[in-house]
Amino acid sequence: MRFMLIIKATPESEAGKMPSTELLEAMGKFNEELVNAGVLLAGEGLHPSSRGARVHFSGNKRTVIDGPFSETKELIAGFWLIQVKSLDEAIEWVKRCPNPMESDSDIEIRRVFEMEDFGAEFTPELREQEQRLAGRLAANA
Repeated sequence: MRFMLIIKATPESEAGKMPSTELLEAMGKFNEELVNAGVLLAGEGLHPSSRGARVHFSGNKRTVIDGPFSETKELIAGFWLIQVKSLDEAIEWVKRCPNPMESDSDIEIRRVFEMEDFGAEFTPELREQEQRLAGRLAANA
């Protein structure tokens, strides 16, 4: 099972405050543990929302909204994508993580949909297309 571990933004991260050397070292050690265990698929920090944008969809209309975005507790400051056997295992990994912010913070854990989760609506043709795209992505990596 794949899980996305979502680091929630804080007012400090949204202000562009960079982590301390100590936190970067602690995160480096944690990332190394994830790699050594063979569970890390990807992981990155994100710039503040002031350097981003949102695209709002309403029918066929698209509206671009420039950052920053006001609701800090709903924003993402970074993520890991891991592959583990269960939600419990994902939780155990997160509990080992250093505090990703130098203040109170949260990491949200969300399971990633797999092809079999979509049921009959995911036709053999769609399944074939998805597998083809996955092959192309792997070749690009």
